[in-house]
Amino acid sequence: MEQPTAKRIKEIFDPFYKADVSLWTAFAEYLHPRTFKKNDIIKEYHKTEKYLNILISGSVAHFVHANEKDTCINLYYEEQIFSDYLSFLTQVPNVIKTQALEDTIVWSISHQDLNNLYARSATGIFIGKSLSDAMFIRKQSEQISLLTLSPTERYLKLISERPEIFQRTSLKIICSYLGITAESLSRIRKKIS
Repeated sequence: MEQPTAKRIKEIFDPFYKADVSLWTAFAEYLHPRTFKKNDIIKEYHKTEKYLNILISGSVAHFVHANEKDTCINLYYEEQIFSDYLSFLTQVPNVIKTQALEDTIVWSISHQDLNNLYARSATGIFIGKSLSDAMFIRKQSEQISLLTLSPTERYLKLISERPEIFQRTSLKIICSYLGITAESLSRIRKKIS
């Protein structure tokens, strides 16, 4: 299993926060690999998030349960950072469930270890900022797309940005994530063809 290294962490964070590899050395010391099998629950509904994670391989989804069904609110793939961040920051249970969609490897830092890293030096604060920036940029972009793009445009954007999703993730979950029904997705695909 790939172990956390400063060089690999730098590659993952460079799109959000360019920093010398030495910055990531302390962070690498706190990261711990964790593995999950397909369909394993990483964090259950109404539980407190204990970890902030970097997805190394596999895929993960966040779900909320409403109207007698699970709704996918986030999909994550390699080199993305994920957490039930509200619960992680507040250390209070939340309505989000996190589930592995494939066999998955993550590098995780606990809430306590991240706070220890913050207290260690200004470097820890920079690392915390880069983590929150990466998650904010992704989530804000998703919210803007959901509010400004049509279902067809969201589907096309998903295909252009992550074409492998359609080989790796069930259509039911993709439809839930896009906020459309399977019938709507079928119509969109026919219209595009």
